[in-house]
Amino acid sequence: MFSRSTQHTRQGVNLINRRLTLLLYTLPLLFLAGFYFYPLAGILRVSFAQDGGVGGAVWMQPFFWRVLWFTTWQATASMLLTLLVGMPLAWLFARFDFLGKGLVRALTTIPFVMPTVVVAAAFTSLIGPSGLVNGWLMQAFALDTPPLELLQTIWIILLAHVFYNVSVVIRTVGSFWANLSPHYEEAAASLGANPTQRFWLVTLPLLLPSVTAAGLLVFLFCFTSFGVVLILGGLRFATMEVEIYRQAVTLFNLPAAALLSLVQMGLTFGVMAVYTRVQRRASLSLDQRPTRSTARRARTPAEVALLVVGMGFALLLLLAPLAALAWQSISWGGDGLTLAYFRELAINRRGSAFFVPPLYAIRNSLLVALSVVVLSLSLGVISAYLLAGRRNWLTALLDPIFLLPLGTSAVTLGLGYIVSMGSLRASLLLIPIAHTLIAAPFVVRTLLPALRSLDPHLREAAANLGATPLRVWWEIDLPLLRPALVVGAVFAFTISLGEFGATLLISRPDFPTMPVVIYQALGQPGALNYGKATAMSTILMAVAGAGLILIERLRWEGSGEF
Repeated sequence: MFSRSTQHTRQGVNLINRRLTLLLYTLPLLFLAGFYFYPLAGILRVSFAQDGGVGGAVWMQPFFWRVLWFTTWQATASMLLTLLVGMPLAWLFARFDFLGKGLVRALTTIPFVMPTVVVAAAFTSLIGPSGLVNGWLMQAFALDTPPLELLQTIWIILLAHVFYNVSVVIRTVGSFWANLSPHYEEAAASLGANPTQRFWLVTLPLLLPSVTAAGLLVFLFCFTSFGVVLILGGLRFATMEVEIYRQAVTLFNLPAAALLSLVQMGLTFGVMAVYTRVQRRASLSLDQRPTRSTARRARTPAEVALLVVGMGFALLLLLAPLAALAWQSISWGGDGLTLAYFRELAINRRGSAFFVPPLYAIRNSLLVALSVVVLSLSLGVISAYLLAGRRNWLTALLDPIFLLPLGTSAVTLGLGYIVSMGSLRASLLLIPIAHTLIAAPFVVRTLLPALRSLDPHLREAAANLGATPLRVWWEIDLPLLRPALVVGAVFAFTISLGEFGATLLISRPDFPTMPVVIYQALGQPGALNYGKATAMSTILMAVAGAGLILIERLRWEGSGEF
């Protein structure tokens, strides 16, 4: 009698636990439905608002196909160049262990979390008409005009995209390569294959899923590029992202902007679905080894030279623009080093009644970023547990859906909030919500490898001893997941600090964030405004750099995801 009563009690508890679990799993889906798909539905509704078909038959206009072609072409070229630069660097990080490796890897990742306005200011500081490189060349060769004229050309767009995304290849491919057992190449060598044959016939086919996943991710980021093209490319070049912004804000042609957004979302969803399938293939077991057992010290002078040249090139490519930006933030008109630009951030020289001190923007960005960390971790943990469970048609469908905001234009999100949120679009809550949509996928991708590596027997043993599911999670899962959770939190924090596209559309004038203030300062004439932009950008760089160094110290070893 007693055992039967106990059995009924356990069945009732299990039923309650299953219902609570189901309720938790619905939270990220409800969040996506309310703050992602509903705004997109608003865009779809607006796209039918004019006579003449969807978006006033924008698809019949020549500019539509011109913009679509340029967007696809530059994204493909940027992806190929990024792979060309990133693959040798990924090999160096994968196969060699050297002093300061974690620090160098963190430094090479800083560009990825920089807002596009900072990247634009950095490249202007380095190779712009008044940049450091042109200044040195004019002084060295007694030139009257700057010899490098790269601004508002396709070359600076491609260079900035490589600068922005090479860390994706280094981390995604490099992590997989580092865990790949060297026995495959050793077996091929014993059969007489030379190093070139071993790479093309053995290593590259094994790396292909990881390389393809990295390439697709870079393609998505370049396909939805906004600030780089808007600021560095000028009026001659326009991606779909820039054209969405121009149609919505400059021309106030919401139906045309809506149609462009729908086309962009359809293409990005297709690429994202392929990406998640390729990434699942890349996560299959291939006799992977811990990084410490595959990486080694450089042994010969040639290997040392190769390592020094490779790391020097990586740091020069990825840090030179940021270093030039930081240098200009502490130099005042050639009068020596000074902190005057930083002090100017708190001064209202025009006496405007609507002036918001840029220092307040730092406070605003920090408050938003902290709230994004809480939201992203809460939703990301639930989503990761859902995806890490039994693989079936539902998880196969949800995987690209959870990643979809990552491949969706930030400007499209902002436009969706404008056309669908009514009075809520003036609320300060929309900024952290929009940032969470962008940051949560990174949390999910960070947690998934850690979750999939957990031994299920530990949970089963705790449950057999009478522990509730909450206690099992608190005492078993959480201690093991803590490093990955910290990495996800720092990623969410730094991504929120640098988000620009959606914030530019939905932020209120009395609540600017750091990227918006930087963009406003760059848009105003005068060396003082430019100096204030470099000072604010340097502060943002310092915060992002500190966060990424923390990520590298707590990084989940063996993670094949970005």
